[in-house]
Amino acid sequence: MEVPEATASGTVTPHRLARVHGDPLLGELFPSLATGVHWDVDRIRAFLYETGSPHLSYPSIHIGGTNGKGSVASTLSSVLGAAGHRVGLYTSPHLCAFRERFRVGGSTASDADLRSIVDDFGPAVDAHGLTFFEAATALAFHLFARAGIDIAVLEVGLGGRLDATNVVTPLVTAVTNVAMDHAEYLGDSLEAIAVEKAGIVKPGVPFLTAEDDPAVLSVFRRVTDDLGAPMTVVALAGDAELEIDEAHTEFSIATEAWGELRLNTPLVGRHQALNTVLAIRVLEALGAELRPTRVQVEEGVGGVRWPGRTQIEHLEGTTWLFDVAHNPAGIAALVEVLELLRLPGPHVILIGVLGDKDWRSMLPPLFQQVEAVVLTQPPSAPVARRWNPEQVLDEVGSVEVLVEIESDFEVALERAGALAGEGTVIVTGSNHTVGDALCTLGLEPHQCPE
Repeated sequence: MEVPEATASGTVTPHRLARVHGDPLLGELFPSLATGVHWDVDRIRAFLYETGSPHLSYPSIHIGGTNGKGSVASTLSSVLGAAGHRVGLYTSPHLCAFRERFRVGGSTASDADLRSIVDDFGPAVDAHGLTFFEAATALAFHLFARAGIDIAVLEVGLGGRLDATNVVTPLVTAVTNVAMDHAEYLGDSLEAIAVEKAGIVKPGVPFLTAEDDPAVLSVFRRVTDDLGAPMTVVALAGDAELEIDEAHTEFSIATEAWGELRLNTPLVGRHQALNTVLAIRVLEALGAELRPTRVQVEEGVGGVRWPGRTQIEHLEGTTWLFDVAHNPAGIAALVEVLELLRLPGPHVILIGVLGDKDWRSMLPPLFQQVEAVVLTQPPSAPVARRWNPEQVLDEVGSVEVLVEIESDFEVALERAGALAGEGTVIVTGSNHTVGDALCTLGLEPHQCPE
């Protein structure tokens, strides 16, 4: 395909750029904790018990799944907040700053709040040998307890059964979907991964899922039947009258609690409509004391904010789309949105994928949507997990698009903008790539760390 000549309006001018930094708070709070996956909930259970069991001092909702769990969790938090509840929301990973993972009452935690808790419990963290993610999760539990929240919404970090968040006894559990990702930890089949995801199911606690694969649902039914947990499978109705544009997704849903609803979410895409439906069904499963009103549901769904998920911005004549798709299923959802929205061309991808992801399956569907590709290296990506763009280019072989490598991230942004001109740059591949781009372009969801 021919690539139109870049225009001046597509260039990201230097005054838009701010050097990407790592978050210094991470090194300050957890200078020597082990990273990576070290599954064992016994460590965090012992730590929490010794430090007052904060995770048991408030009710919770637990959300797992391969993709979309953060969207569901943020929607739940927004609606419950609109209902007047003080909500603690814990998600991971972050885009630009560590504190994004912790929200209380709709506001991101301050560095000072996080430092205070680490000052009090840091010695116990070290004594119990917590990993980084375990310590971050413990930090969330204590932060929420100190803040006096009414309810916590917790996103699973990885898997479910042995995830550090899986120490609560929630009011409701949900799994968005099951797709191939993290096979080295979760298993090399959907059924094996489903077993890990279903590890968050608790005896007698309602369980909901938006998964539709019969083999996966068979795993879920076996687990829920064994534990006496009521299971509900949710779907987007065929008569939902779906309307999608670059600013919102609108659809209809019939509910027992609120009758027929016409909902409008700022999250873009059919997959986000399904995520919202799952959140609504979770809310229906709550007791009367927490369940919002019809107006509160509509207000909360309309007010959800979850950056980096089909986020569209217009900068100096260029359209930018930011999406954290980092596995084949996520890329498929992104491609569906691109085909639907028909954003202005030419279309250019700026992509950086972690080396342990299935980029060989991710790239071909994207290449079919664009005229040019810039392969890059997000500066915040862990060194041990970085991909090799030269290897990628070698394996891509002959494709009908222009493919360039630019390892300097700021230069890569400028090049993608120049190639797109008055068209569209699609920034994707990982949270690191999207987060670094948002920070660099001055679009960070919260102030970038200095």
